Amino acid sequence: MNVFVLFLAFAVAWIVTRLSLPLLARYAGKYFLDAPGGLKHHISAVPVVGGCGIFAGMTVALICIRLTTNFPTGTLHSLRGIIWGGLVIFLMGLLDDLHKPDGLPVWSKLLLQAVATACLIYYGIVIRFIAIPWISFPLTFLWVVGLTNAFNLLDILDGLCTTQAMVCTLGLAIIALPSEFIYVNFAALALLGAGVAFLPFNFSASHKLFLGDSGSNLLGFLIAALCLGTGYSHSSNWGVLAPLLIAAVPLADITFVSCARILNGKNPLKGSDDHAALRLKRAGWSVHGVVYVFTVVAVGCNGLGLAVTRCTPVQVQLIFAGLLVAVVTVSYILLRLGVPHAR
Repeated sequence: MNVFVLFLAFAVAWIVTRLSLPLLARYAGKYFLDAPGGLKHHISAVPVVGGCGIFAGMTVALICIRLTTNFPTGTLHSLRGIIWGGLVIFLMGLLDDLHKPDGLPVWSKLLLQAVATACLIYYGIVIRFIAIPWISFPLTFLWVVGLTNAFNLLDILDGLCTTQAMVCTLGLAIIALPSEFIYVNFAALALLGAGVAFLPFNFSASHKLFLGDSGSNLLGFLIAALCLGTGYSHSSNWGVLAPLLIAAVPLADITFVSCARILNGKNPLKGSDDHAALRLKRAGWSVHGVVYVFTVVAVGCNGLGLAVTRCTPVQVQLIFAGLLVAVVTVSYILLRLGVPHAR
């Protein structure tokens, strides 16, 4: 693997995203604004063009890699599925941002997410450890849609969704390095570069930008797609469980939020302040403190994800048993914090 090419994927994505975001904020920001109110506690309207910059940065980087490398025919074939599927998800999120505060109907989002998943399947990005299409295709759909929406739900605090995506992409890049699925390395590092470029804008007080639904949905979709493109079972058949650890924090968060809403008699598909991150914030944690803890947990889970690709079956079972106990314990503590009121 040419290290320079990997660096090029990261650098091009970073440069394009970094240069495009100020221009997007200046010329398109007035059309894509996130107004305060309800669950949103920012003081004034903020442009939600972060997703546009990330999509531009990653797409240009992947096209650049495709045009400047000489891999054997078909090596980067799956990149087309990521680009076309990512485009569908990006446009879906963009339309959702334009129709705020109501957004698009749930059925239309699911339909477009199904189309994006079909793009992945058409280009060979699918769950591989089950060779029966009528089982693997629906499971692929559930995985992609679930993780896409998990990242969308996670976009509730500055930097939270982006840092989670950055940790996942770094973990995927490390795990994929010895893999034959070369495109995962490029795509993961390109997404990492775009995320690194966007993060300072998300934390900025004077030039703040939000991801928007176009960005959060795109990040989730891309992470889901890249998880499907990496070989995990070279050393252990149990390695196929690694994606559950790579994306453990978003998956645990969407599960916690859904269960908390149901326990409180709420619609699990309707927004509320039941999120783990918001509960910690109400308990007195700073935004940076919450993001830091979530990041540390994600790094630990990605480390375990790398470990299970090399562990014995007993060791993998112990890892998941320990994580299950930890998740249940933390969830119980968070539920005890309560929710003062629903919005």
